[in-house]
Amino acid sequence: MTRRPGPAVPPSEHGLALAAALVTVVLWASAFVGIRAAGRSLSPGSLALARLTVGTVALGILVAARKQPLPHRADLPGLLACGLLWFGAYNLLLNQAERTVDAGTAAMLVNTGPVLVAILSGLFLGEGFPRRVVLGCVIGLVGAVVIGYATSTRGFQAGVGAILCIAAAAVYAGGVTAEKPLLRRNSALTITWLACTIGAVVCLPFAPQLVHDVSRADPASLAWAVYLGLFPTAVGFSFWAYALARTSGGRMGVMGYLVPPLTIVMGWLVLGDVPPVLAIAGGVLCLAGVAVTRGTRIRPRQRAGSQLEA
Repeated sequence: MTRRPGPAVPPSEHGLALAAALVTVVLWASAFVGIRAAGRSLSPGSLALARLTVGTVALGILVAARKQPLPHRADLPGLLACGLLWFGAYNLLLNQAERTVDAGTAAMLVNTGPVLVAILSGLFLGEGFPRRVVLGCVIGLVGAVVIGYATSTRGFQAGVGAILCIAAAAVYAGGVTAEKPLLRRNSALTITWLACTIGAVVCLPFAPQLVHDVSRADPASLAWAVYLGLFPTAVGFSFWAYALARTSGGRMGVMGYLVPPLTIVMGWLVLGDVPPVLAIAGGVLCLAGVAVTRGTRIRPRQRAGSQLEA
């Protein structure tokens, strides 16, 4: 498939985009642990509303301070899709899933999402299917499966939690695909703020439950909810959008394979879960998948100014 030409990305921004992506995956890995911890006192809907409200306020302050312009009316459908899918549905599905699925298994299942991102980006964003993206997806997915198998306390029996994780991966992939075109015309900060706001509005029916849960929640759970809103949401999604605007959806999606091994380490440090040797082997495969994808180069025949090779 012919790739669509895009604006040139200055070489100096390549490193910044990679750094932003790495910060994002670290924060998102911590989110799996945070959701498990906060979920002890907050219901899935309450936690989603609390997290998105904190994120919306934090991002709104930055947007106002920087006087960011708003998107055009033509961007509204894509913005609604991104907010409803990635910020609203994704948070609700993942929060519910992690009540029955451990963090490592949840991270593995959700990280089938990069495969879907690469497929959707190839189909709808004109990014095609470069061999390195396909190979990186396969290697990373194998690594994620190994981690999930090693850390799951119940194996791979079909269950509601596992189904919800796969559903979360699907809406995550749809949200990324909807977001990518918006970033060609708008700032990453503005799009992230508006999408987060849409997600918070979707979760408003859980406001009474949030009030009830907060009145009974322990301080640690509330602190985790605030952390999830400020860092994995406000900082993480903003950095992700910045990086996504400077590379392809498929290539960024595969960066998500770094999340499962990081989740294992954080779960070990924060929750006291000792990672088995097999999980470490899976983490090595995840890193290898990312390395294969990040090692791509622009073909000589491509015009200067084309998008980064995915």
